[in-house]
Amino acid sequence: MKHMTAPCLLHGGDYNPEQWLASPQILEQDIELMKQANINTVTLGVFSWSSYEPEEGHISFDWLDQVTDRLWEAGISFILATPTGARPAWMDKKYPEIMRTDSYGVRNHHGLRHNHCMSSEIYREKAADMDRLLARRYGSHPGLRMWHISNEFSGECFCPQCQEKFRTYLKEKYHTIEHLNACWWTSFWSHTYHDFDEIEAPMRNGETGLPILSLEWRRFTTWNTVDFMKQEIRAIRESSPDIPVTTNFMWLYPLLDYREFADALDFVSWDAYPRWHNDYEPLEHTAAWTAFNHSLMRNICPGKPFFLMEHTPSAANGHLFSKLKRPGMGTLATLQAIACGSDSALYFQWRKGRGGFEQYHGAVVDHDGRNDTRVFAEVSHTGQLLSSLDSVPGSTVTTKAAILYEWENAWALDASSGLGQNIKYNETCVSWYQALLRQGIDADIIGRHRDLSGYQLVIAPMMYICRPEQAKRLREYVEQGGCLIATYLSAYVDETLLCHLGGFPGCGLSDLFGIRASELDTLYPSDRNRLIWNGRSYEIRDYCEILKNEDAEILASYQDDFYQNTPALTQKSLGAGTAIYLACRTEQSFLDDFISDICRTQNLPCIPGLVPGTEYHLRSSETQDFHFYLNFTDKEQTVDGHVIPAVSGLEVTTEK
Repeated sequence: MKHMTAPCLLHGGDYNPEQWLASPQILEQDIELMKQANINTVTLGVFSWSSYEPEEGHISFDWLDQVTDRLWEAGISFILATPTGARPAWMDKKYPEIMRTDSYGVRNHHGLRHNHCMSSEIYREKAADMDRLLARRYGSHPGLRMWHISNEFSGECFCPQCQEKFRTYLKEKYHTIEHLNACWWTSFWSHTYHDFDEIEAPMRNGETGLPILSLEWRRFTTWNTVDFMKQEIRAIRESSPDIPVTTNFMWLYPLLDYREFADALDFVSWDAYPRWHNDYEPLEHTAAWTAFNHSLMRNICPGKPFFLMEHTPSAANGHLFSKLKRPGMGTLATLQAIACGSDSALYFQWRKGRGGFEQYHGAVVDHDGRNDTRVFAEVSHTGQLLSSLDSVPGSTVTTKAAILYEWENAWALDASSGLGQNIKYNETCVSWYQALLRQGIDADIIGRHRDLSGYQLVIAPMMYICRPEQAKRLREYVEQGGCLIATYLSAYVDETLLCHLGGFPGCGLSDLFGIRASELDTLYPSDRNRLIWNGRSYEIRDYCEILKNEDAEILASYQDDFYQNTPALTQKSLGAGTAIYLACRTEQSFLDDFISDICRTQNLPCIPGLVPGTEYHLRSSETQDFHFYLNFTDKEQTVDGHVIPAVSGLEVTTEK
């Protein structure tokens, strides 16, 4: 795999010259405007298939030849995408079987994006052929920085071909139908299968009573999507083996496990579209949610920077309300991405299109085509700022704290019944991350396979699925001196969603924490309980596990209901480390106070003077540390001796 270290922080974004081929004066103007905006990189060809091949077999790249050469002559490099995220209409008309089938079994019509079946051999062949042509023509172009594989992989297909492929996937995993029935507990409701051919995907008008079916379908959809992507990469590398490849992810996208893509990619990139300035949460929380996602993406390919492939310079088209970024917010959001480990700040889009679904999506150049707009000026200023940070690329974020996050947990909890309606797995993980962020600790967001030995603190919120090998690694981590925090709904089921026997948390973790969860009380939205910790009372919502204490130290107890005075927070020492268990969902202020205390007892380095709405991030190279202080409040703040203007950011470089 090719590990790219950018010689500079990439600044630019999606450029769609094919939309302006009838307006050559626009294309002439673009290069000059890019120079004025301090743009050094653009992304080409994301949705250009119909421009390359307007009719089947009639292929021309003449316009792309001219654009890539003109960009390179102007000192602007490019990222070239494979155009497989959207297809020409002629293709769907001639090969209707490549279009997706929905979960009711109805085939889609032509339209939108990613409306293709990942199992379709015809589409795979068409995609690979186009990718080979692009790689042969542009793989050695001096301006090419990287290959951008497709765009925002997403969705699922329920067509007969995908169904059959799913059955093959299950057969290779479980080997016999008897083994599958045992793992899936199909004797319940008399849903026993006698042959793999009887299994269908979880159709909306079909089998919805087997949670494991939904989970395995998610696993299969991820596997099939990765397999499609790998075929594209193989086609590219036939004639362009030395140019790194990436694909752009999306937030905590619920249908794909992005960690499964990692081995095929040289680095991760993603598209960040937070709902800045919304009316339902403080700006600080939007910022924390965004930083959490930056950390998640950074840790998919650990030890390497990630790339921010898209963010908007102003408003986002896909939101319910297209709120503009307030002055300074574009620069601040960009700095946050860089501070969290990105080596780029790329926008969607360079110039607004005259029509189409995203004609009002934010852009550096608006419909007026002018360079004296507020957005253009801020983008230009951001570009100047990034060019001054020329020693940052290649540096990485290192931290002593980590949060375990698994897409499988999100899928399994979502498919479960009997656990209440306020599961909020993602929100819970972000709440713990925000508590650390308020101490100046940028935690890694990691998966179950990650080595834990370098962390002083590991938090595992709602670790619903737990395998024996995972439990063993957690126990070893504690015995060797680590501090582990787990919560309610931990280790309830195995990888096939069968409940662990012998009490929760299962897999031997009850012994690790010194407690046993005998019952789970899921509260109505209006219900409240409380716990007292360090002399202060904190509110509890949604979940209360009733614990039986075995040999743990009780740190806090419930105040109300029939389980009043039973443990709500416990701690047990084992070997050189500590295992802590929180049995209930608390208000954010408890997590903030508790993490502050944990950081003190575990000697985790914190940043004094952080107030809600300010952030600290650290990137390091072999020769330098880069300290980023960010202010998301509307007032000037002083943090660690640094004065930070309102809605702005301050970067400090210190020689090692």
